[in-house]
Amino acid sequence: MRDSIVESITNTMTDLNNSGLVNDITMKNIESLCLPEVQEYSPEKIISIRKKLKLSQAALASVFNISPSTVQKWEQGNKKPTGASKKLLDIIERKGLEALV
Repeated sequence: MRDSIVESITNTMTDLNNSGLVNDITMKNIESLCLPEVQEYSPEKIISIRKKLKLSQAALASVFNISPSTVQKWEQGNKKPTGASKKLLDIIERKGLEALV
């Protein structure tokens, strides 16, 4: 349900922006409010994403600009990804590695 509401609002605001009734700054604010929620990532999910992309722990760490030991700790459940790392996981899960490189 949330996706259809967000899509409807985004489409309406895009049309209003294209018509000149909503300026670009307001449009960017609307788009930022409609960003998908970033989920929590379990160790199993992180392993699954990494394997789907055919990356080693070191390669994933390099893409995220973190240490390989951090990826290892995520996959062992000793640490959880937060902030930018959690958002990057979300992006590569939804859009693939190509979205980052």
